Amino acid sequence: MIIHLAQINPIVGDLKGNTEKIISTIRASKKEGADLVVFPECALTGYPPEDLLLLPHFIEETAFQLQLILSETKGTGAIIGYPRKNPHTGEKTLFNSAAIMMDGTLLGVQDKILLPTYDVFNERRYFESGTEVKLWDIGGKKIGITVCEDIWHHTEAVPQTSYQKDPVLLYRDLKPDLMINISSSPYSVNKPSIRFDVCSKAAQSLRCPLLLCNQVGANDSLIFDGHSLYCNRQGELLASAEGFKEEVLVVDLSKEYTPFPWTIKTEENLFQALVLGIRDYFLKQGFKSCCFGLSGGIDSAVVACIATEALGKENVTALCMPSRYSSEASTHDAKVLTENLDIRNIWVSIESPFQSFLDLLEPHFEGKPPDTTEENLQARTRGIILMAFSNKYGHVVLSTGNKSEMAMGYATLYGDMCGGLGVLNDVTKRQVYELAEWINRDKKIIPQNILDKPPSAELKPNQKDSDSLPEYAIVDAVLEDYIVNHLSPQQIAEKHGYSLELVEDLVKKIHINEYKRRQSPPGLRVSERAFSKGRQFPIVQKWV
Repeated sequence: MIIHLAQINPIVGDLKGNTEKIISTIRASKKEGADLVVFPECALTGYPPEDLLLLPHFIEETAFQLQLILSETKGTGAIIGYPRKNPHTGEKTLFNSAAIMMDGTLLGVQDKILLPTYDVFNERRYFESGTEVKLWDIGGKKIGITVCEDIWHHTEAVPQTSYQKDPVLLYRDLKPDLMINISSSPYSVNKPSIRFDVCSKAAQSLRCPLLLCNQVGANDSLIFDGHSLYCNRQGELLASAEGFKEEVLVVDLSKEYTPFPWTIKTEENLFQALVLGIRDYFLKQGFKSCCFGLSGGIDSAVVACIATEALGKENVTALCMPSRYSSEASTHDAKVLTENLDIRNIWVSIESPFQSFLDLLEPHFEGKPPDTTEENLQARTRGIILMAFSNKYGHVVLSTGNKSEMAMGYATLYGDMCGGLGVLNDVTKRQVYELAEWINRDKKIIPQNILDKPPSAELKPNQKDSDSLPEYAIVDAVLEDYIVNHLSPQQIAEKHGYSLELVEDLVKKIHINEYKRRQSPPGLRVSERAFSKGRQFPIVQKWV
């Protein structure tokens, strides 16, 4: 039996376009002799469709497009993820389902049983839980079908869930010959390895081979890495699709495969994820070009490299906007970087408008010493210039602030936080440096001085980030344990040997800057806990 795992990149809500992609893949697979073509979770609608699912005409059109696909399965079979209308009276009007088609006939559906409602997932808002599992006779094999989360609970990979059912155990009692899982499992650092571990343990428990077909592509903040795979009943990896690209993984169940180790290159994967995040954000909305502020610092340098890879050098404009406080080294480094990348570099000094603002406000600020007000005026002047270029040339402004800065509020609202997409919103300062080192692995693209010099906003004389913040290594350690691991300040202080006062101050900064992050552009999610998607804390609160 030959099975094609169609790791496709759908566009959320593009029902006709997604249908055409699915039909085209089925036709190509039929020509190559596929007995069964497997598509990801919600492949027809794209994932996550969010409140599009609340529109009755959207669901009606989904059902209509599914019928068009059904007629194309003559001579082969297909498993396709889609939202279907609940035919019974229940709490919710929809199921998250897999349609099982064979030779032009709809054999039936398998509804998703476990509906995640944590982090970036909110499936109980829309879907009713499935109640039954069954085996499907396809190609002489008894095949079980699960939808994404249905295999995760069994391995305890998600500690914040406690479902009443374990579909893996339910299926084990039925003794399947093969398990197929259709997924839309979003990327985060190390997630591909965790996902394989989940599949491996599920296969061992089921005592049968397991195939996983995962969506690829980016939808808003979420990035889907693909990495569809095939493992044997011992849980060994036999085949896998490449990450971050559309691919059809061909699995021949009659063929002998040699197991091979799962290896993930963390920095390379992170770079590829961010590239895909930018590329799809632009392509799926019809945007072509970007601009951003290039300061000569590490963050904007890394964004320049990612954007150039994602959009092509001809579609990238770097705006260097020096002030009276910009160092000669920074302006030189920015110039060298743009030459190395061969991207458009426009110099616009902010000195004149900045001085005009100072003159304008001087009578109103008389007697008050300079402070962050004057610093922020510079960042906001740059924001105005960036948005002017965006309006005039149709560029999407890329925000360059990183997660560590966003956590601490070390960014200016309506200044460097303005933009259409936050590239590094979920990338810590430590990871930014690791990305820079990876970018420079073969050739010095980012000048070494950018990596070596202390981080600085350069908004006042001899300014360094460390004047206002602890070392970023400390900030990032507290971020990880507080945001991801949900440890208390006391636990974090004891774990790292930091003073409790220091940790409490950093935690307080995280919360008092919630209002800023609410107004930042959508950011690409690459961690287990991103500020832009999945984390929900009140602005007004008295816990912290």
